[in-house]
Amino acid sequence: MGVASQAFANESNASTTVTQTLVIEPDQGLTSIYNLIQSAKSSIDMTMYELVDTQAQTLLDEAAENGIKVRVILDQNLEKSNNTAAYNDLTSHGVQVVWAWTKYAATHQKTITIDNTTSAVMTLNLTSRYYSTTRDFAIIENDPSDVAAIESTFNADFAAQTITPPLGDDLVWSPTVSKTDLVNIINSAKDSLLVENEEMSYSGVVTALENAAKRGVAVTVCMTNDDNDYETEFEALTKAGVKISTYPDNSTALYIHAKVILADYNTSSAQAFVGSENFSTASLTENRELGLVTTNASILTQLHTTINSDYAGGTPWTKS
Repeated sequence: MGVASQAFANESNASTTVTQTLVIEPDQGLTSIYNLIQSAKSSIDMTMYELVDTQAQTLLDEAAENGIKVRVILDQNLEKSNNTAAYNDLTSHGVQVVWAWTKYAATHQKTITIDNTTSAVMTLNLTSRYYSTTRDFAIIENDPSDVAAIESTFNADFAAQTITPPLGDDLVWSPTVSKTDLVNIINSAKDSLLVENEEMSYSGVVTALENAAKRGVAVTVCMTNDDNDYETEFEALTKAGVKISTYPDNSTALYIHAKVILADYNTSSAQAFVGSENFSTASLTENRELGLVTTNASILTQLHTTINSDYAGGTPWTKS
């Protein structure tokens, strides 16, 4: 997969070809994300749950010092202690930084938009200590409808104003529509489901995955097994016929932080969700989150290859 430059090389105009580019972590590193920030000519708007990356912070600082309008929303409900250093650093260099609105249990969204034309919708935080061992994804896209929806929601969130986020062409927002959208993707699957997620506690998703397996869908789940927190859910899923592979929570090889559902790969109805939403009640009903649904053939193939590889590298889950 090439770098993401193709996704933000185009100027915003009616003839712009809509592109989507997948970034795979830790395989590809953060070059595409850093390049996106550096490519900004007029504005950078970032919503970030956790920001502890000196290189990213320096790029934002430099952009602001060069006259680019840089605005950043950082979570404070859960990550204020981790984000305070970045908050202070960015503020001192002219970046407009606000603490996220406390009406949300957490602002867990991870999005960067430049020049009102291109957005990166990410499963990863800009937290460098996790980069080398964490499975994450980002989609960089220039869909005008999506970017406009992301920006209008950013503007409201930046000002702590109520908004029902516009859906654009394929956006999945929490806390408004994600619960329904993710369950609908699972329920619509006819052939296969490949899933990676950090959590597995939301009963609506668990039940939908069980029902999919029971109706003959090949359901494969790859996760980090964090102290067997999801033993009850895993047992129910495996009884229904779901195949689960896990990595130990202390693994130095790979931590599954990604949030992905790939449905019906290599069929006419193939689609994938990629975003910040975990399968938890808080993530789907209380947090500010953002993901998107894509049918881009290249992205679907890369997700299929990556998740299958992750599954093969893990250990089949069995009740202890």
